[in-house]
Amino acid sequence: MHSDEQCPKKFDAVIVGAGFSGLYMLYQLREHGFSARIIEAGDGIGGTWYWNRYPGARCDIESMQYSYSFSEKLQQEWKWSELYASQPEILHYLNYVADKFDLRKDIQLSTRVNAAFFDETNSCWEIQTNQGDRLLAKYCIMATGCLSTAQTPQMKGLDTFKGNHYHTGLWPHKDVSFSGRRVAIIGTGSSGIQSTPVIAEEADHVFVFQRTPNFSIPSRNEPLKSEYEQWWKSNYGELRRQTLETPFA
Repeated sequence: MHSDEQCPKKFDAVIVGAGFSGLYMLYQLREHGFSARIIEAGDGIGGTWYWNRYPGARCDIESMQYSYSFSEKLQQEWKWSELYASQPEILHYLNYVADKFDLRKDIQLSTRVNAAFFDETNSCWEIQTNQGDRLLAKYCIMATGCLSTAQTPQMKGLDTFKGNHYHTGLWPHKDVSFSGRRVAIIGTGSSGIQSTPVIAEEADHVFVFQRTPNFSIPSRNEPLKSEYEQWWKSNYGELRRQTLETPFA
């Protein structure tokens, strides 16, 4: 008799990643009667918003737009607190969605995909994980996005550096104190731009190393006004349609 680990589990689709796109795919597949399973490396859902917990992390388009459109009830009942939501609030939103639509029962956490190959003979994908799972599926959907692998600089001496060093894409889940510290920030992409002013409020000295000049503007973030929120909710359909027709979505 074969054990459960030896017998492959069969699904219509296997989705890799439990961020915005992975959760959406799971919802849609189930709505259309397909069986599906999400494989997620983290011990919680959220994708980018699970891993990126650095100081100042937040969305850079308006919160009302940075949300799902597949459920009118969800659009109307969820309340954002800021014009541009912070990482904790976005992560809370995704967990709320997972609970509201009962998605967790089809999500396998703390699991990485080691290999995926297409079986031409049986016309299906075989997905193997670091937990010993073998999953068979007609469709393998990679919802890993473009931020799932941290780009760690290969700097000489980093492995022997006696101070603390962090990567914004792999930020600790516990609070990090910069009080009394001299901090070097390498890079001025979105995470560098967002984290620098927040870290500077606490650290003694902050040095920013920039290879290439970047362009940014003040976010003008503020608490989300009730009348603005209601205007959005009254016009969601038209505003979503306009977004889909713009070059930058």
